Amino acid sequence: MEQLSSSQREAVEQLQGILGRQNYDVDVLANVLQTLDWNIQRAADLLVGDLDETRDTRNQRNQPQHQLQPENSGHGGHQPRRSLTRLLFSLLYLPISLVSGILRFISGILRVPLLTSPFNFSNYRFLRQTYPDSRSVTRRWITSLEEETGAVNHKSATVAVTGLDGQQSTSRRHTYPPANPADESKVLPDFFDGKYEEVLDICQKEGRIACIILVSAEHDDVAEFKRSTLTNPGFVRMLGDNNFVVWGGDIRDKDAWDGQLSVIFPLTEPHIQHTSAAQKLQATTYPFIAFVALQPRRNHSNPSSSASSPILTVLSRHHGPPIPESGPTSAYVLMRHLEHQLLPRVDPFLSRFKSQLQERDRDRIIREQQDQAFRESAQRDRERIQVRIQAEREEAERLRSEQEARRQEEQRIQLEREKQENLQAVRLQYRRWMRRSIVSAEHRGTNGIRLALKLPGNTRVVRTFSPNSTLTELYAFVDTQMLPLTLQPETDPTHIMDGPGTELHKLENHIQSQANRAESWWGFKLVLPYPRREIKWSASVLIAGAGLKSGEQLVVEELTNGTTTDSQDISDDDYESEDD
Repeated sequence: MEQLSSSQREAVEQLQGILGRQNYDVDVLANVLQTLDWNIQRAADLLVGDLDETRDTRNQRNQPQHQLQPENSGHGGHQPRRSLTRLLFSLLYLPISLVSGILRFISGILRVPLLTSPFNFSNYRFLRQTYPDSRSVTRRWITSLEEETGAVNHKSATVAVTGLDGQQSTSRRHTYPPANPADESKVLPDFFDGKYEEVLDICQKEGRIACIILVSAEHDDVAEFKRSTLTNPGFVRMLGDNNFVVWGGDIRDKDAWDGQLSVIFPLTEPHIQHTSAAQKLQATTYPFIAFVALQPRRNHSNPSSSASSPILTVLSRHHGPPIPESGPTSAYVLMRHLEHQLLPRVDPFLSRFKSQLQERDRDRIIREQQDQAFRESAQRDRERIQVRIQAEREEAERLRSEQEARRQEEQRIQLEREKQENLQAVRLQYRRWMRRSIVSAEHRGTNGIRLALKLPGNTRVVRTFSPNSTLTELYAFVDTQMLPLTLQPETDPTHIMDGPGTELHKLENHIQSQANRAESWWGFKLVLPYPRREIKWSASVLIAGAGLKSGEQLVVEELTNGTTTDSQDISDDDYESEDD
């Protein structure tokens, strides 16, 4: 208790208040609660069982024993006091129980199935003990059997040591005698802790023999049967070596009790619609042992495949006292029966059946491997198809991108071409306007400035400018020389620009207002070849002020995208002088 938390101590105290402090040890209650995740209701349902053990049994359980104590060691104690209502109904049910017992005994002898009554007493559920489920009832019975016989069941011992309750196993084996010679612990058969229907299902699916053990604490022979037969080393070893599925229970528990009641009052609740093991096996005397396994059908009148399939068959029934040694449920009689009668008769068919099961398993594994190989091949084909589709999609996307890029480039070139054409058209209008409005007639005086201009295409033009002429007039003259010869001066426009001032001032203001440099607007530049010097345009600057003298030669270098495209070196022989 010192290792428990406050909430855990409170849970133990509440469970003690429900069950009674004098009946259960604190450590036992703590172990039970820990196993059930500290669920007080489930622990109370588990411990408040129909376990009316005698004082002799309780004293035997308190004696020192060489065994592992299971966690649910607290199933002893007095049965809770029944309510008055339950007592009244129990008294009313006693005659019916006696009659049903006699009828079942007669029907068991005559092998006549007993008809059920149409009356439905399923609403009287309070007559029965209520447990969490069938598996917990079976485990409770196994735990009680361990406590009463002083023997150890493999699964309960494992739960007590580790605290982990794994799934039920149908392939566990006890080692008997114990591996340690000094260990004299008794060993019970490896009881299966599932439902009775699950045992039958295992027999059908695995071809194993079931050993069904039913007891009733009301019979005097049951206690000796538990101590002598169920713990007999030879009997336990024979069950384990031959891979028996061992299942047992007390008929007072839920499944067996419901089965007996269903003989007279058929129950209809969904969780108890199955008939109990006691009724199916026609058990009337206890202790009772039956061996069940698959066997061929005896009636071959129906040649269909379903009729030829094996069916679960009760191989033998054994009931009665286990003493003396010749008693029907003694270990000696059961072992002789198994060794000389049951196993020689059943093993050949079960061996063939297991071989068929193994062959079907091999066929199933081969089919699964083939299906897996087919799925993997189909997956690889799908992956290859997806890779090819992806490659085709990427190639189509690449071609589309290239086409889109070419289209955009063509569109850009077309827009650029149209822009250049529009610009050329505008520049053409400016040139024609400058030829009419800016370029004046050639100066005829002796004080003029005579310049030789080498145009693109090796065309030379000699022009005499007035001493008052500006660089704007020089540039305008050079620009008009690039007009096609088909355009006559008579058709030149007379007006393009608006604003105050002379036409020359309007042109200079227009050039200065452009975002680009002046040479970009003109589209060419003027250069003195030797020594090379560029004559840059400036507004209102005279030709003489730019350093040009009469007789010099200028080279016109045309610009394309801001670079010179027609720049040629001029030799000294190309110069003109005033003497020419």
